Amino acid sequence: MFKRWLLALVARVGLIVLGLCCCLLLFYLLACKPASHGKQQSLLWSGGTNSKEGYMALLQEREDSHRHYINSLTKQIAELKEALQERTQQLQESLDKAKTKGILPQGLESLHKIPTRSDLKEFFRSQLNKAEVNSGVKLPSEYTLIPFDTFTLQTVYQLETGLTRHPAERPGRKDRRDELIGSVETALHVLNGPQHSDNTVRKITYSPSDFIQGLTRTERDRGSVYELMFKGGGSRDFTQLVLFRPFGPVMKVKSESVNTRSMIINIVVPLSKRVDTFRQFINNFREVCIQQDGRVHLTVVYFGRDQIDQVKAVLDQTTRETRFRSFTLIQMNEEFSRGRGLDVGARAWRQKQNMLLFFCDVDIHVTADFLTSCRLNAEPGKKVYYPILFSQYNPSIIYSNRTLLPSLQQQLVIRKESGFWRDFGFGMTCQYRSDFINIGGFDHNIKGWGMEDVHLYRKYLHSKLMVIRAPSPGLFHMWHEKSCSEELPPDKYKMCMQTKAMSEASHGQLGELFFKREIELHLNSQKQTNRDI
Repeated sequence: MFKRWLLALVARVGLIVLGLCCCLLLFYLLACKPASHGKQQSLLWSGGTNSKEGYMALLQEREDSHRHYINSLTKQIAELKEALQERTQQLQESLDKAKTKGILPQGLESLHKIPTRSDLKEFFRSQLNKAEVNSGVKLPSEYTLIPFDTFTLQTVYQLETGLTRHPAERPGRKDRRDELIGSVETALHVLNGPQHSDNTVRKITYSPSDFIQGLTRTERDRGSVYELMFKGGGSRDFTQLVLFRPFGPVMKVKSESVNTRSMIINIVVPLSKRVDTFRQFINNFREVCIQQDGRVHLTVVYFGRDQIDQVKAVLDQTTRETRFRSFTLIQMNEEFSRGRGLDVGARAWRQKQNMLLFFCDVDIHVTADFLTSCRLNAEPGKKVYYPILFSQYNPSIIYSNRTLLPSLQQQLVIRKESGFWRDFGFGMTCQYRSDFINIGGFDHNIKGWGMEDVHLYRKYLHSKLMVIRAPSPGLFHMWHEKSCSEELPPDKYKMCMQTKAMSEASHGQLGELFFKREIELHLNSQKQTNRDI
C-alpha cells in the first residue's frame, strides 16, 4: 500500500514540474506577443501617421503592458517555485521514510540524486537487511521455506536433485565449485586477518583443513548466504562465520523485437513401423502445426519397406483434407538408426533459406506455444534450444481407479502424479541447419536406440554456441509400451530398462502396486472391525 502511495506521489510531483514548464513557456509567449494590429492602427489614426504624440502614446501603452505582464509572471513563478519546493520536501520526506522501512522501490533514488559508490554500498546493505540472514521471517506455509545445501571441500549435499543429479555429488560446473571454494577462502582471509579480534588469548591460524562444513542457499531477489563452520582452539570450540553475497539491481542487457512470421520450422521425424502412433502424431500435427500455426514443414525419414504404404496413405489423406502439401517422405533401405534418420532429414533441405530444425519423435505431442518457444530460443550462430519435455506416466496405472480413461487433452496436465520432467533426455532440440552442419551432425557409428542425442548435445556444449536448456510446458512425451532389445550392448540395455522403469509411474504409485496385497489386507481388516462394532 505504501509503495503504491509513494509512486503516486512521485507521479503527481512529475506532473507539477511539467505544468510549471508549460506555464513558463506560456507566460514567455504572452509577454513577447506584440499588441494587436487593430489597436496600433487606431492609435496612429487618432494622432495622424506623422504625429509625435501618437507614437509616444503607443510606446507608453506598450511599456505599461509589458510591465504588467512582467509583474504577473514574476508573481506566478514565485508561487510555483514555492509549491514545487513544498512538494519536493514532501517527496524527500517520503523517500527517507520508505528507505528506513526498507521498502524503497528499486531505481527510485535515481529520481532525486546521482548514484554514487556509497549509494551502491547502501543498497547492498539494504539487501542484507531484507534477506533472512540475521533473523527469520514469517512464512505462509511449510512449502515456502528455502532449504539450505550442505557442502564440504569435496561434496555438496543437495535436496533438489532431479533425475540426473545425485543427493551427494561433487559440483559439476566450474562456477559452482569456484563459488563454494571462494566462500571458504574469503572466510579464511577474514579469520586470519588483523581485523578479526575474537582470539584475544592466543592467535589461531586457520587453514582449509579446519573447515568442517558449510550451509548455503540463495534468495533469488536478494542474494546468497553462506554459514561456514571451522574448528576452534579446542575439541569443543568452533568458529562460525556468516557471509552474504548480495544481488545488485536488475540491469537492462538488450531490448529487441523478433519477427517470427517468416520462420518456418522443419520438423524431422525418424520412423520405422509404428503406424498407429504415427496416425496419432499426424492428428496432433494437423490441429496444431497446420490449423493453428501454419509455418511448418514435415520431413519423415522412414526405415524399411514394411508399412510404408500406410504412412503414405496417412500423408495423402492429410493433403486431401487440409490442402497442406509441405511434406517430405524419405525412404531408407537400412537398419533403423535415429541419428542417421535425423541427419538425413536435416541435410535433405536443398533451398537457400537457413531452415530452423526441430528434431522430434513420433510419440511427441506439441502445442502452438512450444513452436513459438522453438522460434524464440534458437538463433543461427548464437543459440540452440534443448527443451525439457514432460513425460507422461502409464495412464492405466495413473487412472486405475476409473472405469474409463480421460480424453487425451485431459491427460496432458503437468502434475506430480501424471508424469515427470524428462531431464535426462536430449533428443528433442531446435537448432538452425547451418549450426547443425557446422557442428558435425550426428555420429553415424551409433546404431539403434540411445546415445546419439547425448553426443550431439556434448558437441554443442563444447562449442561457443549458447545452449538454452529449460522445461517446456508445451511439449509432452506420450506414454507407450517400451521394449528393450536383447541385442543391445549391456550399457544401453541397462539405460533402456531404467528409462522404462521411470516411465511407468511415480515412486508412490509403484509402491502401491508393490504393497498391493498388504494394503488390501489392511482395508479388509478395517471393514471387519467396523462390522463387529
